[in-house]
Amino acid sequence: MFMVLLVLDNPDQLDAVLRAWDEAGIRGATIIESTGIHRHLRRLIPMRYIFQTQDTEEEGHLTLLAIVEDQAQVEACLRATESVTGDLDGPQTGVFAAWPLTTVKGLPQGEE
Repeated sequence: MFMVLLVLDNPDQLDAVLRAWDEAGIRGATIIESTGIHRHLRRLIPMRYIFQTQDTEEEGHLTLLAIVEDQAQVEACLRATESVTGDLDGPQTGVFAAWPLTTVKGLPQGEE
């Protein structure tokens, strides 16, 4: 089994990503509101010191976690994600990572 992590830069893409994951056979995911270090540190700087030509309200990211059965599902999940976000190597799209799990308990039998 593998853990899949997606930090989704554009929260408006969440529903489309979840539909794409479902179509790829990914049956469950945990969704966490998150922010990165640069956005966090920027909030600590008094606004009078920030010159910004755009709206000062910034949304955070959404982090999705899913447990999948094998490497083939990891790759299917990545393809499904990029079908919505575009190439994740592009700017302001997101971050995708996956790693093997040595122990998993608590999942319903026969489901990820």
